[in-house]
Order: sequence, then structure tokens, then C-alpha cells
Amino acid sequence: MNLNLSASLNIFKLLAKPSLCLPHTTVATFDDLPIPLNKAFSKNGRQVEIRAVVLDKDDCFAIPDHNEVHEPYKGRFEALRAAYPGRRLLIVSNTAGATSYDVKGKLASAVEASTGVSVLAHALKKPGCGDEIMSYFRQHPETGVTGPHQIAIVGDRLATDMMLANMMGSWGVWVRNGIVPLEKKSIFSRIERRLGPHLISRGYSAPEPSNPFE
Repeated sequence: MNLNLSASLNIFKLLAKPSLCLPHTTVATFDDLPIPLNKAFSKNGRQVEIRAVVLDKDDCFAIPDHNEVHEPYKGRFEALRAAYPGRRLLIVSNTAGATSYDVKGKLASAVEASTGVSVLAHALKKPGCGDEIMSYFRQHPETGVTGPHQIAIVGDRLATDMMLANMMGSWGVWVRNGIVPLEKKSIFSRIERRLGPHLISRGYSAPEPSNPFE
């Protein structure tokens, strides 16, 4: 069993501030992602410029333990690649590229070969790898990313993907349904399906990223 120590430690942050696990916007499936993603956040006069997108892999755009894009999502995936070319699209997974799980990087290499998108090698699993993500974008200034407020995190898990987005100060897009049928998901995923709407009904909302240069 590969324990996600990062998520376990950060559960205390979540208990203190439940809004950390909430998304800024929700889509039913990966195929429903608005492109460009600016459209998901630029509302009521608010202008948001998304310069880079971080994608979860398992149960987001790919079947868990598979390296290729899920067939029904290939068109949307290619549209996303076109909108965020090169290093502006990055896969961050708790399997492929997570050095405690993918020790020799073979999974990351296989996903990169299949998708044409870079996979981040990171020591801390989500939601604790925000610094490693920002280090990646600082190493690639051609992306135009100068701060986390210009990044959107897309994933199917509240306690990892959305918490990562909020801890970083980025924008979170929750892919609510994923690929795996609800009855076959982990107990944690099933709990999250109820937790998110429950917190919103209680008046909680995701913290809005701020532009440090404003």
C-alpha cells in the first residue's frame, strides 16, 4: 500500500479550513472543460488569465493504470493541448511522476510518450507539491507564468487536486464524475461527492486567488 503522507498531514489544514477542498468551478466530465479555461472563471466583470494548466491523470482524462487518454476525451484533450501548447500544459499525478510511487520514472515516460505532454517528477504527492509545480514553471519562463494565480488545476479529487489548487493560490476545476463508475470508486471519492455540495450548502466557498501584482 502506497500511503499518501502529504494528504494525511494536510487533513489537519482541511479540518481547520474546509473551504480549501472546494473548487472554483465544476464540470461533469473532462469532455465538458471550457477551452480556454479563462471562460470558467472570468465572470461578473472579473478578468482571469490562465496561462498554464495542470492536469490530474487517473480518473480525470485516463482510466486508472492506463497511460493513454480515454478514447471519448481525445478530442477535448487535443483542444486543450492546442490552447496551452508546449510546457503550458503539465500532468501532475500521484502515480506517474510521483517519485515515491514511480521510482524509476517509467510510468511518467510512458504517459509522456502516449500523450505528448510533460509529466512532473515530484517528491511530495498532491496536495503538497505546489512548490515543485511553481519551480517547474520558473524553470520554463516561456510559459509566461509569473504566479500561481495564472494556473488552473484540473482534477477529480477534492482532497488532493482542489486542495492543491487552493493551497497554491491557483484556480481549481473539479471533474465531478471522472471515468470510473461511482459504485467502483474508492470510499474517499464517494465521500467527496457528498462533501463538496454539503460544504457549499453551508456557505463555504473556495478562496479566490489574488494577483500579487495588482
